[in-house]
Amino acid sequence: MIEYNRYAVGRVVRRVRKEKQLSQEIASGLAGLARSHLAMIENGSKQANFETVWKIANALGMCPHELVRLIEKEIRENEWTDKAERARKG
Repeated sequence: MIEYNRYAVGRVVRRVRKEKQLSQEIASGLAGLARSHLAMIENGSKQANFETVWKIANALGMCPHELVRLIEKEIRENEWTDKAERARKG
């Protein structure tokens, strides 16, 4: 089982957004979110619920399952790094 990881969610969202050359302002507008909300998701200080992940995926021009698959991959590849980061941030 894969444990939810808000840092992985944020890294993937930021990476895909930048690959699509979208600013936080544009991406958040397309998703119907405040720019600050998207920024907090990207930096891992806010957890995204399923509805928010769905909105972000659509704003990035992808199906939600594609975004979730990328997040899953990120979690698997960086599991040890994330544990250290969480321990450091307390």
